[in-house]
Amino acid sequence: MAARAPHHSSKKLVPSNSSLAPRALISLLCAISLYFCFSLFRRDAPPPPLLFHPAVPAKSSGSCNYSEGCWIYDQSIRSPPRYDHTCKEIFKGWNCIAGNKSNAVDILRWRWKPRGCDMPPFDPWRFLEQFRDTSIGFVGDSLNRNMFVSLFCALRKVSAELKKWRPAGADRGFTFLKYNLTIAYHQTNLLARYGEHHSHTDTLLKTGSEVFLFLASRSRELMIHVIILTMKNSCSFILLYIIGILESLGYKDGYRIDVDVPDGSWAAAPHFHDILIFNTGHWWWAPSKFDPVKTPMLFFEKGVPVTPPLTPNAGLDMVLRHMIHACDVNGHLYRALEGSKFQILEITRMSEFRADAHPSTAGGKRHDDCMHWCLPGLTDTWNDLFIAHLNNIKVRN
Repeated sequence: MAARAPHHSSKKLVPSNSSLAPRALISLLCAISLYFCFSLFRRDAPPPPLLFHPAVPAKSSGSCNYSEGCWIYDQSIRSPPRYDHTCKEIFKGWNCIAGNKSNAVDILRWRWKPRGCDMPPFDPWRFLEQFRDTSIGFVGDSLNRNMFVSLFCALRKVSAELKKWRPAGADRGFTFLKYNLTIAYHQTNLLARYGEHHSHTDTLLKTGSEVFLFLASRSRELMIHVIILTMKNSCSFILLYIIGILESLGYKDGYRIDVDVPDGSWAAAPHFHDILIFNTGHWWWAPSKFDPVKTPMLFFEKGVPVTPPLTPNAGLDMVLRHMIHACDVNGHLYRALEGSKFQILEITRMSEFRADAHPSTAGGKRHDDCMHWCLPGLTDTWNDLFIAHLNNIKVRN
């Protein structure tokens, strides 16, 4: 997860032109996509306290690395610490208490303890006061909405004077009027611009990037089904993956992604918000969207497509075996962003230990939801780290 530091003298947190550097964006997408894979694991019984050391320590002299620590089971925690299940913004499928998930209350008894220091307890009053006249934007998919709702419900409990609106084209947003603090959620499946592409009438071609991704799928829901890198000025032939076979075909209709152009759903956000929080890039498949037997998925290993195509389960096993490379990818990302206004909030490994905190079938779902998180729940701790991180930035500045 990446957040932009507060900057009150100007609302522009990225260069005034609306484009992003391709290398930074691709690295960001790849790295953040890895941090969602942990949601594929779950256990019914709470795990014992666990310690871990981040692969790339963010600790500096005189500061605390809140991402390094352990979970401690605390029987004394009897109720949600900052809001309850009656907050109306909580999506039904995430409301584990109202959905009668068997361990919904037990989830809240786990407390995160940073190693070698203490994390300041969340104080909604102090947060509202500290970030008066500030705007915070969450940009990404439903997992970022998970975090957005957690923060909103915590602040809503202590400050009820609200304006509900859609700042900078957001999917939803609220301003806490007494403090002029705005938080908003910009929904997008990809950070980069994407849309239908037709070889004979491609309007994107005139304004897009020199290098773009082309997707053979006709359904926007299948965006990760096939991704082919091609050049704008040499697209007479490309490789397409169709019904499990790699073929050399003429230029076809489909979807394209301009990797250095922001998606329209959040293009205006950097000029409005003081702080931006990004997440995107996890991958999925849904039988309701396509038939994985008739149209197998294409998996890659070390940049090379795996043929013949693997079944979804076999592909997932392969991905999990190679997750160790996530450490290397994260290391490159940390180094690439050193000295920039982008800050990395490391929440991946602390979340890997909390498979018990997924909604599962709460809320009447017919299948296990092992991607999102119960609210109240683990996402509240994400916000604890986020706020502590912001405070450290303010102190350094």
